Amino acid sequence: MNAPIFDKTAHEKRMEWFMQARFGMFIHWGLYAIPARGEWHKGLQQMTDKAYQKYFDAFNPTQYDPKEWARLAKAAGMKYAVLTTKHHDGFCMFDSALTDYKVTNTKAGRDLVREYVDAFRAEGLKVGFYYSIIDWHHPHYPHFNDPLHPRRGDPEYKDYKEDFDIYLDYMHGQVRELCENYGKIDILWFDYSYGEMTGEKWRATELIKMVRSLQPNVIIDNRLECQSESSLNTDTPNYYSGDFISPEQVLPPAGMFDNAGNRIPWEACITMNEHWGYSAHDKRFKPADLLIRKLVECVSKDGNLLLNVGPDAKGRIPAESVEILTQIGSWMKDNSESIYHCGYAGMDKPEYGRLTRNGNKIYFHLMENAIGLVPLAGIKKDDIKEICRLADGSEVKIVDDWRVHYFKDTTFIHVTDEPTLPDPIDTVIEITLKGDEK
Repeated sequence: MNAPIFDKTAHEKRMEWFMQARFGMFIHWGLYAIPARGEWHKGLQQMTDKAYQKYFDAFNPTQYDPKEWARLAKAAGMKYAVLTTKHHDGFCMFDSALTDYKVTNTKAGRDLVREYVDAFRAEGLKVGFYYSIIDWHHPHYPHFNDPLHPRRGDPEYKDYKEDFDIYLDYMHGQVRELCENYGKIDILWFDYSYGEMTGEKWRATELIKMVRSLQPNVIIDNRLECQSESSLNTDTPNYYSGDFISPEQVLPPAGMFDNAGNRIPWEACITMNEHWGYSAHDKRFKPADLLIRKLVECVSKDGNLLLNVGPDAKGRIPAESVEILTQIGSWMKDNSESIYHCGYAGMDKPEYGRLTRNGNKIYFHLMENAIGLVPLAGIKKDDIKEICRLADGSEVKIVDDWRVHYFKDTTFIHVTDEPTLPDPIDTVIEITLKGDEK
């Protein structure tokens, strides 16, 4: 039987909302919030299941309020969210019928994923599930010879015989549960392939056929295939290649392209500090102005930003993250039109900032002030219908006086007489070109 073919037309259709949304919330939360040293704690410390059990026994997030999380995400200008339903430690935040190692058997006593789904849908946000295809708790996931497993190199497991197909049946079964039991799911975010553990090692074609039969419009990341690149950049993507590329903790220099030079969908996943899961001692939070500029950079390169929060063991998003998201939301309230539905502007990046575009509207993101006048490189003044500052709608004038006569091919505008920009983070100038509105 021939392998199913990647349907590019269906791919483009299901990606439409994602390419318009541009900004989402990643949520890394699980038992690892208790040791508070990040989500890889069990693996890095090479802990046994017995040693890790104390976190299962203690897990009781009494202050978990997904409605508050959803309101925060929406106020920040985010359009979707992705929650860890199971991370590498194998602990399930949902009520899986296939394991006892789940949140309903902790002191929490309820399905926290269902509460997340209901809360975020109620705010009009798209709902995504992260699911680790790695599992350090399952007895049939490779132990001794796996480079990541907490029991790697442990003599106790040297001659232990795993049956990986038993694990794969389990993993596929849990993905089926996520696809069947929570209504329409917008994103499935698998994590991740490495070494020989890639592609059909996961019975990837079989898995995606099942997913597409249950959730035909769900968007899937590329990590069944690999962690960074993807066959999406070829003429013949694998059926299981996913819908977008997911660079982690880095922004592509120019965006992501296929072999023919066409832009392809991507989403950068970025932490606020240096950890995904809650880390009590990591206070190296990125400031809001940096993250706003990085969001703009992603959009200017036709990409999305998935910005992470790591709730603590009680279920609270750290105060630093709340403050940062509040500041981002303040900027987005005035300038979100330059983010949503926008992408690559088709012109070179200006020296002072970035460009985004939606149809006949081009957004100049001024992140550095000019001396006197701001040049609109690449735009002829005869093509301009109107110009305004996006935040308040105030008119911005084209200047054609003695100062610019030498630069006849460049359009200049006057933004401010002050030595600093009206918005020191990013002053957005909206240029509406003549022609039909999009």
